[in-house]
Amino acid sequence: MNTTPSKTTNPHETAAAEDAAAKDAPVTSSEADDSATASDDPGEQTARDDAADDGIADEDLEPDPFEAARHGVGAGAAAVVSAALGVVALTGAWTGRVAAERETLIGQIKLSGGGSAAQQISEIYGDAWHTTALVNGVFALLALLVGVVVLVRPAFGAPADRPQPAWVRAVALAGVALGVLGVLISAGMYLDLFVSLPSAGTPAGG
Repeated sequence: MNTTPSKTTNPHETAAAEDAAAKDAPVTSSEADDSATASDDPGEQTARDDAADDGIADEDLEPDPFEAARHGVGAGAAAVVSAALGVVALTGAWTGRVAAERETLIGQIKLSGGGSAAQQISEIYGDAWHTTALVNGVFALLALLVGVVVLVRPAFGAPADRPQPAWVRAVALAGVALGVLGVLISAGMYLDLFVSLPSAGTPAGG
């Protein structure tokens, strides 16, 4: 009786058959997600995982251009105000003129019943001159104080994430310089150091 010999299994043929079967098998969604995750950069995947844990979307990781534009706005505005106050202190303000005219009117009312020449000079001209110097000195002092606050602000409070812009410091320094100059000029005017008050002449034959 003839017996049919058993077919010998070839290891290479078995492995090839298994690979073909694996290729023909459908790919599940979980396996596709795993392969896509594995293909991503590890650093990017870590950042995405951290953002997902914190409840932050990918677009929230981008820097806000409006936030960058707002940086230094308050300090810059204060620096400009300081420089403007310094200019007003040197050129004079309408408040100073109004105060001087008021002092002149008060002097005229006081001398309506008569008075010496020295009294007229002091009440009508001297008081108005000193009032103008005082008002200009107040503006100069404000310019000095605001400029100093802008310059020393970064040294106090919580440290800022960005340094103060250079133009802010420059404008604040200009305000401080104008404020110091205005204070000196106003003090000289008030104390009659630059120009003294007119003096009444001695009457003839006196």
